Amino acid sequence: MKKKEKSGIVKRLAEFFVIGLMMGVLEDVLAIYFATDAEITLSTLKVAVFVAFPFAVISELVVDSKKFRRFIKRILNKNG
Repeated sequence: MKKKEKSGIVKRLAEFFVIGLMMGVLEDVLAIYFATDAEITLSTLKVAVFVAFPFAVISELVVDSKKFRRFIKRILNKNG
């Protein structure tokens, strides 16, 4: 794989990771806001980032995996 291709892949992974992390934090903050009477503070945001981070990492590793894509294609071809 060429260096330019590698840097493109890393850039794409970083973009999706950041977007996934931001969406996870937003989801957590909204859940906290609507489900509790807790005030949204910097401490609350820190907890939301702490909770969302591992899920963003795992989802990025799983979804971007070639094995995962092949698995999904097999399931779709089997059912459709």
